[in-house]
Amino acid sequence: MSRVALPHDAKAGPTKPEVRAVLTSKLALSDADHFVEVGSCTGAVTIEAARRAGRVTALERKPGRLDVTRKNLAANDTDAEVELREAEAPDGIPDDATVLFLGGSRNYEAVLDRAVAAGIDRVVMNVSRLEVAGAATQAFRERDLLDEVLQFQVSHGYELAGATSFDAENPVYMLVGGAGESATDDNAVAADGGRTPTTDKLARSDPEGSR
Repeated sequence: MSRVALPHDAKAGPTKPEVRAVLTSKLALSDADHFVEVGSCTGAVTIEAARRAGRVTALERKPGRLDVTRKNLAANDTDAEVELREAEAPDGIPDDATVLFLGGSRNYEAVLDRAVAAGIDRVVMNVSRLEVAGAATQAFRERDLLDEVLQFQVSHGYELAGATSFDAENPVYMLVGGAGESATDDNAVAADGGRTPTTDKLARSDPEGSR
């Protein structure tokens, strides 16, 4: 993964590099995709997406943060066409979006409704609070969007008394799914050749039948 330079501060931490690595894998962007980010903030995810997708639209409701996104984007090498929009989602989400990322939980139910209505192929949401993660998981299920839920935590080593100890960052919950045809295609194949999680939807109507 290429380094992302973030010389400008939005006073709200960027999505951490390790989390972006997992996120990038789940988004599975290609140059055929129109990626939309809800809540661009520092622009860290915007930059990663602009190196992979054909088009990128980044939404941010706070003008100051949108300006930070713009400045950080300019400090990095990217290939995609990028449009920055000052808007509060679901307003501002383009009709032709193929991939959607929610970096926060504001208005997330309305955003998910928009994803369903637009048939957005892949939808990923990051959550840091347990209670919100539970509610968001239910919201994904109710809209038949949910393919998988991840919970992971990264720890960084530091020297302590001549040995190595670790500082643990807060856990991250990542909800992955989609509303497009490929998100529910039983024959879908992952980039590594394996079967995708969509072949075994978490939102099963009959859990006992899967045993």
